[in-house]
Amino acid sequence: MEARIDYYGNAVGAKFVKYMQSANWALSNSTLPAATQELVKIRASQINGCGVCTDMHTKDAAHSGESSVRLNLIAAWREATVFTDAERAALELTEQGTRTADTAGVSDAVWARAAAHYDEEQLASLVSLISLINAFNRLNLIVRQPAGDYQPGQWA
Repeated sequence: MEARIDYYGNAVGAKFVKYMQSANWALSNSTLPAATQELVKIRASQINGCGVCTDMHTKDAAHSGESSVRLNLIAAWREATVFTDAERAALELTEQGTRTADTAGVSDAVWARAAAHYDEEQLASLVSLISLINAFNRLNLIVRQPAGDYQPGQWA
């Protein structure tokens, strides 16, 4: 499988991705826990079927010390006992923020559960991260960016 275009080698595409990566850098330096950030990126990428982002973020999370048990259970987080209440709230917000056509947006109850665990700065980071990973997912899906050969830290 080959990408439809060399998006990252294209002048406009590379410039756009550079700005997206700058936004990601700002979020990675926020007070939202790094483990939560990876869980959010992985879950949104799973929902969207983005192989590139699922590959990247599962490998980065494992490289950072995330357990294989937790990584393997992200898609089934509701039934899994390995996530904190705060992580569960973030995953629920991620799902509703990603499946907007199915959920008519984020419900007040889901927002309240997230707000019970995260302060305003962390909520802003969480909302921004959900939006950003969905944008990365769509970019990669549209150009059919192939997945599987990512190495941890490759885009750092």
